[in-house]
Amino acid sequence: MTVILINPNSTEAMTRTMLDVARRTAPGTVFDAWTSHHGPAAIQGAADGDAATPPLLDLIRRADATGASGIVIGCFDDTALKTAARLASCPVIGLGQAAFHACALRGWRFSVVTTLPVSVPIIEGNIARYGLSGALGRVRASGVPVLDLETDPAKAIDAILAEAKAALQDDDITAIVLGCAGMASLSPRLRAALSAPVIDVVEAAAGAISWLASAPHGRI
Repeated sequence: MTVILINPNSTEAMTRTMLDVARRTAPGTVFDAWTSHHGPAAIQGAADGDAATPPLLDLIRRADATGASGIVIGCFDDTALKTAARLASCPVIGLGQAAFHACALRGWRFSVVTTLPVSVPIIEGNIARYGLSGALGRVRASGVPVLDLETDPAKAIDAILAEAKAALQDDDITAIVLGCAGMASLSPRLRAALSAPVIDVVEAAAGAISWLASAPHGRI
């Protein structure tokens, strides 16, 4: 049985990065990764999420029809997650969902460092819907566009690190959640530079879906 990670944006490099991280995190699980070639190049805000939804849901249906044992929506905004979970007969989870609940299970109060300010209301809304607002310090925007995480990682990491350090100083938190799938390749350097747990959302989702996909109640 295979877990399929679906990238709702059309950037193949991000798909490859997520697949590599998932396979390293859960080597006992078979992962495949698909790219939504009809989605936007990056998902930054509600308009991009809306544009990404129809082709994403088409891929959800296709993944379910192949007999996937689990599906991960590879976007921190958890794009169309509620609808996708209703469509599929296997577990479907989102990156943000997995990361927030990982913090909750550890009893960690967390802040999110994401990309652009346009994403902040979406993330705050998701955390509220999951019932975890009480564990949130703040959702912070680093000002780094999603695609810059691929094209200029050196510049991106400086901005993300500065925001993470401000969060640890000011937000009364225990952990930092990296608020974009594209930050996965930066997590080792951020962990080395910070004195608190740093949650890589792809790692969190890979670990969670591995258990869900292997449980007896996986597909229905």
